[in-house]
Amino acid sequence: MFDDAVTHRSARALGRRIPPGFLFGTATAAAQIEGAARVGGRTPSVWDRFADEPGRIVDATTPAVTTDHYHRLGEDVRLMSDLGADAYRFSFGWTRLQPGGSGPLSASGVSFYDRLLDELLEAGVSPFATLSHWDLPAEYAQGWLDRETALRFGDFAGLVGTRFADRIDGWITINEPATVTLNGYALGLHAPGLSLLFDALPAVHHQLLGHGLAVGALREAGVRGAVGITNVYSPVRPLNDTPEDVAMSTLFDIVHNRVFSDPVLLGRYPEVPDELAGLFGAFADIPAGDLETISQPLDFYGLNYYVPSLVAAGAGSGESPDGTSQAMADLPFRLEPLPQYPVTGFGWPIAPEYLGVALAEMSARYGAHLPPVYITENGASFADEQGEDGTVRDAERVAYLSDHLTAALDAVAPGGVAEAVDLRGYFVWSLMDNWEWAAGFTQRFGLVHVDFETGVRTPKASFHHLREALSARPRA
Repeated sequence: MFDDAVTHRSARALGRRIPPGFLFGTATAAAQIEGAARVGGRTPSVWDRFADEPGRIVDATTPAVTTDHYHRLGEDVRLMSDLGADAYRFSFGWTRLQPGGSGPLSASGVSFYDRLLDELLEAGVSPFATLSHWDLPAEYAQGWLDRETALRFGDFAGLVGTRFADRIDGWITINEPATVTLNGYALGLHAPGLSLLFDALPAVHHQLLGHGLAVGALREAGVRGAVGITNVYSPVRPLNDTPEDVAMSTLFDIVHNRVFSDPVLLGRYPEVPDELAGLFGAFADIPAGDLETISQPLDFYGLNYYVPSLVAAGAGSGESPDGTSQAMADLPFRLEPLPQYPVTGFGWPIAPEYLGVALAEMSARYGAHLPPVYITENGASFADEQGEDGTVRDAERVAYLSDHLTAALDAVAPGGVAEAVDLRGYFVWSLMDNWEWAAGFTQRFGLVHVDFETGVRTPKASFHHLREALSARPRA
């Protein structure tokens, strides 16, 4: 579906930029698409509980049905195949596979994921699996604040790794521990809805410890696929060059980026300026051996990129594109808008050049310690236009994805700002419109439009654009 020959040519030109062997995929998460919340013995997750609390979800929807992927799995795999995607990044629903978060794996849950993997492999789509994509059993009352959760996660990884060892090409332990910590435990915007500010930092360490235990468990299980972690990265800049703004931008860089990547890649938490050290007391007494567990060598590092961050000293209003958090007004810094950039439906600045900056900063910080990298999420929500003929036009998404993929490829090309990075692939967020966490059904990220009343899927213009691009790729 192309409006004109220029659009057709731009798609094919994009495809010719993609090097042979570069993996192109789409991504989803179990809680956002599966539905079937009470089928097969599945028990509630923290997100089921959170969504049942009045006022937590913008439109008062829940993950009970979402896009009903559980019952439409075959249709969704056919969409991936029709797109020409090389890979599909999905997540295991912890409580679908292990109801209640303890005991053996559920035969019903195993059967569902067996079917998904079999259909992906039959369609020639490489499976990449995430063990925890913001999904946690509701029975874990303290969540990631409790060290026991890390131990249970390591056990869960061992069970899942043993069962699916032979059919998964990429294993991601945890998705975006930064977002889980900041939105879920510090600011109260996501499940479990706690507003602890810097007292949320134990959730950082326990997620990273869980990651390390999961890496060990997967390798002990003999998985054949590559093993890594995924975190969101935001390049940070001060609003002004004043000492106060520079200090607060450093603080934000530490709490959003470095406390998650430094332990994994360097085996230590970042050094902080003396005047900020009191905020990081949670890391002062780490049990012996934890950092060694956390920093086991990885086969790849997953980087999710959406926005840069402009930081100023002083409290903000408590308003953010992700929702309202009164806790934000108690922080010593605030996030400022970047008016020079257009924005997505979420109000996020569209700044593709900063994807290259993100890769360059990771390369500069970690050098030889940085393993091969995948962009494991990149995408945007827009108010798509559905015509009377049923077609869905999303020119903004076409431009967004083209510009960001091009920026990533330019950054790692010879002479690029991140040419030392071994960039292996790029995953679009998301395959289809879904239940967008606290935003419910109000934000659409998909290449495929979903009618949330009927479940009907309609590929958008961006889907057709990328399909044309992928068909024009040079082959090895």
